[in-house]
Amino acid sequence: MNFETFVFYFLAAILLFAGVRVITARNPVHSALFLVLAFFTAAGLWILLEAEFLAITLVLVYVGAVMVLFLFVVMMLDINLEKLREGFWDYLPLAAIVTVLMMLEMVVVLGGKHFGLTQMPDPAPHAADYSNTKELGRLLYTQYVYPFELASVILLVAIVAAIALTLRRRKNTKHQNPADQVRVRRQDRVRLVSMPAEKPDEASDASTKETP
Repeated sequence: MNFETFVFYFLAAILLFAGVRVITARNPVHSALFLVLAFFTAAGLWILLEAEFLAITLVLVYVGAVMVLFLFVVMMLDINLEKLREGFWDYLPLAAIVTVLMMLEMVVVLGGKHFGLTQMPDPAPHAADYSNTKELGRLLYTQYVYPFELASVILLVAIVAAIALTLRRRKNTKHQNPADQVRVRRQDRVRLVSMPAEKPDEASDASTKETP
C-alpha cells in the first residue's frame, strides 16, 4: 500500500465517521461541527483526485459561508432538544431500508464492468504549469456550454419562483413609496406658523403665587 492509498482510506474513514455523527449527535452544534469535518475530509479526497479548484470551493463556500450560517442560526435559536429527539427511533427502520438500498446500488455500480479500481485508474500526473481552474473553465464554456447555460436558466427560474411563492401582500402593512419620497418638497412637509407673543395678566400671576 502506497502513501496515497493510505491517505485515501484514512480520509474516507474520517468522512464516514463524521457523516454518521452528523445524524447521531444529540447536540445540533456538534452535528454542524461534524458536518464541517466531513466537508474538510471530502476536500482532501478532491485534492487526491487533483481537483484543487473543487476542493477549495468546497471549503470556502460550504465551510466558510454555509456552515457558519448554520452554526449562527443553531446557536441563536432556542432549540428544544427533547422535542427534536422525539420520533428518531420511529424512522430508523425506514432509514435502514434506504441505507441498504443505497449500499446495494453502490455495489452494483462500482462492481460493474464500467467502474471499479481497474477500470478507473489514478489520474495521470500533470505538469507544474497545469491549471485545474483553467481546464475546468475551458470544458464548461466549450464542450458543456449548453448544459451549463441550461442549468443557469433553471436556477434563475427557481429563484424567481421561490420569491414569487414567498411574496405575500398584507392589507394593513405600512410601506413607503420611494418615488413619493423623491418628489417631496419642503413646503409639503414643513409649515411655519407665526404666533404673537402674549404677556400673562398680572392678576393671574398674583393668584398663582398666592395659591399654596
